[in-house]
Amino acid sequence: MNKLLLVTGGSRGIGAATCRRAAADGYSIAVNYRTDTEKAATLVTELKSLGVNAEAFKADVSSEADVISLFDSVVSRLGVPTAVVNSAGIAGKHMDVIDFDAAVLQELMQINVVGTLLCCREAARRMSTATGGIGGSIVNVSSMAGTIGGRPGHCAYAASKAAVDAFSVGFAKEMGVHGIRVNTVRPGVTLTDMTRAVQDDATVRSAVEATIAMNRVANVDEIAAPIMWLLSKEASFVSGANLDASGGGFVIGGSTASS
Repeated sequence: MNKLLLVTGGSRGIGAATCRRAAADGYSIAVNYRTDTEKAATLVTELKSLGVNAEAFKADVSSEADVISLFDSVVSRLGVPTAVVNSAGIAGKHMDVIDFDAAVLQELMQINVVGTLLCCREAARRMSTATGGIGGSIVNVSSMAGTIGGRPGHCAYAASKAAVDAFSVGFAKEMGVHGIRVNTVRPGVTLTDMTRAVQDDATVRSAVEATIAMNRVANVDEIAAPIMWLLSKEASFVSGANLDASGGGFVIGGSTASS
């Protein structure tokens, strides 16, 4: 069976690391990106050098029309995905609740929540055995923030990821008889362009790492690996799970420095 993976937000961070691992596993890859055409093209060239078929697809997951067009284009050019990883997302701005801005909240929820739900809808419409598909696996990239309400100033982001967790469990129940497994991976703090402050400021990084049981942050490959496991046949009876890739979770009483 030809394995085809669509990764939203696939040109950077955890998404790009997942694409590289999937290529090594023999998947054809559909790399979704929103703005950075050059970065997506560079990744596609790298993936093709590994001997797999790969193409880049520009789409903004916050737009329903873009999401529909994305899936239509992938199906037309590469085929129906057998796996989807929803990695597109934003961290939003550091905001205390008293300073909430409705427009900022709307953008955060539209991308992280509505975008993920719409991508799941379009995936289900094409992958479901009830509509002629062959089933498959979907992994939604969430966050440990959703389990604790986030770090100070980031509770809105945490709320968006908690929504993804709850949705994914319910979605898995609906898709169980349609041949589609649905799970989430909940990373702890991971070094990506979304956590630039942690990478660039040694003081911030030290404070954040003090709150993690393993006393360090993750690299992207440490998150991509469990994502790929959930997509694999080894996880064939795993659905509706929220898998924590968190370095042991949060240390109670650790630093409350924001990231």
